Amino acid sequence: MDVKEAIKQRRAYRSLVPVEIDRKLIEDLAGYAQLAPSCFNNQPWRFVFVYGEKLKDLHRALSGGNQWAERASMIIAVCSRKEDDCAMKDGREYYLFDTGMANAFLMLRATELGLVAHPIAGYDQQIVKEALNIPDGVTVITLVNVGKRAEELNPALSERQIKDEGERPARLGFEEFAFINSYRG
Repeated sequence: MDVKEAIKQRRAYRSLVPVEIDRKLIEDLAGYAQLAPSCFNNQPWRFVFVYGEKLKDLHRALSGGNQWAERASMIIAVCSRKEDDCAMKDGREYYLFDTGMANAFLMLRATELGLVAHPIAGYDQQIVKEALNIPDGVTVITLVNVGKRAEELNPALSERQIKDEGERPARLGFEEFAFINSYRG
């Protein structure tokens, strides 16, 4: 699968079936994330790969709309600290951008391997930090839920989530997000 195909195939499916998780898979995904560019090569990202019995500790952190993630075979806590990346004089928090790029590389590799890698924002960061011994000052930017796409719909899904399983949600049109020579808003 080439990059274009991985980008087209990547979807945030919520109906998952188990997949075997082992150190080889984790090292593979981490290895591709590690290749992402970052400001001065600071590599501010940190990934906590969670699978097996430890997953139950993260299930407590999920918001109501994300109960489907309890069927994920692995949850990856994507973390970073502002101090680990370039300090922007104008206040921009560049570590978020760099970590996002590394996460995108990881997700595209997961797609290439036939996996679903679905990032979410609906969780209690404090519960995640306590469960995974993540220190103060480190931001849990997202949780990425990993599994195989299920043919049968997860019964925990809402009507909107069921619709999204069937067809890719609408994307903004070119003119709505891409501007030439001047921002239009």
